[in-house]
Order: sequence, then structure tokens, then C-alpha cells
Amino acid sequence: MKKASVSKEMLNEIKNAIAVLEDGGLILYPTDTVWGIGCDATNENAVQRVYALKKREDSKALICLVGNEAMLEKHVEKVPEVAFDLIEYSEKPMTIIYDNPKGVAKNLIAVDNTLGIRIATDKFCQYLITRFRKPLVSTSANISGAPTPKNYGEIGKSILKGVDYAVALHRDKNNGSPSSIIKLGNDASVKIIRP
Repeated sequence: MKKASVSKEMLNEIKNAIAVLEDGGLILYPTDTVWGIGCDATNENAVQRVYALKKREDSKALICLVGNEAMLEKHVEKVPEVAFDLIEYSEKPMTIIYDNPKGVAKNLIAVDNTLGIRIATDKFCQYLITRFRKPLVSTSANISGAPTPKNYGEIGKSILKGVDYAVALHRDKNNGSPSSIIKLGNDASVKIIRP
């Protein structure tokens, strides 16, 4: 990774966010889609805090972000070949639900032993995840059932108070659209959950 392409401000925010994540804390961060609540996807206590903050049942699985294909392969028993084509040719961020995730917190995995994972396309997210060396939970910055905030300014007080650190980047930008969600079975089945 070329350091020259990352601003001092971005490096500082990455350092601050990683310190919180390593301590089991929650961050509020801009992703390639919407502002997200994030934590270390391998830390069960941190994942539980995300469910509590969102007032969300832990039977409703969260998704996680990885920095690249190598990290994806490390956390899924077998990534179907078609996944790489879908990711490469998708015109917008794509979350794929995979069978048999591994190496993540148990309470992140759905009851049917699946997990939605997206390879981050946003530069900040990629650098953050690559330097943290672990996947991050990513869920919209709202109480479960409430509308997704369109930008940082719309994030509710309870969410702002409930996280340990809010990244000070892209706060003036409006969100992109939420990712597509596709479920890929190891039996080569493809199901579109959200186009």
C-alpha cells in the first residue's frame, strides 16, 4: 500500500479507530454505502454491544466488511467461484451471504450458519480493515426499524452516545445507496435478497 495516497488526516482517523476496535469498542464510520456502526467482527462482546445499541434481536444477523478477497477466503469455508464474478461485475457495492463462515464471533452468524460479507470498495474502509487485519461488523447507524440516516447529521443522539468513537471524515457527504444482497449457496444456488 502506498502511504502517499493516504492523507495524514485519514491515517490519524484509522489509528484512532483501530485503538477503539482493539479495545472491544464500537465505532461510527463512513462505509462504501451508508454510515455504519462497526466493531471487531471476531469479538463476541463487541458484537453483542452492537445488537444492544440498535435494539435489535441477535437472531437478525449483521453483515461484515473485509478488505480484500484474501480476507474473504479466510472467513468463509468455501467461496463459490461465481462470487468473484458477481463482485467484479457489480455496479454497486454487493453483500453476499455465504454458507459456513469461520473465524468470526458466533453471535454474528445466522441460525442457518450463513453470514453476509462485503468486500469494502471505499478507500477509508479498505485501509482501516487491512491495517486492523480483521473483518469489521457493519450495520446502519440507526435503531432497528428506524429509517437509515442519509448522512452523518441525521444520526440519532442515542447512536452517537452509544459508540466509543465517531470517525471525523466524510461527515458532509450524503450516503450512497445500500448494497445489493445476494445469497449464494454451496450448491450453486443464487437468491437475490435486495437488488
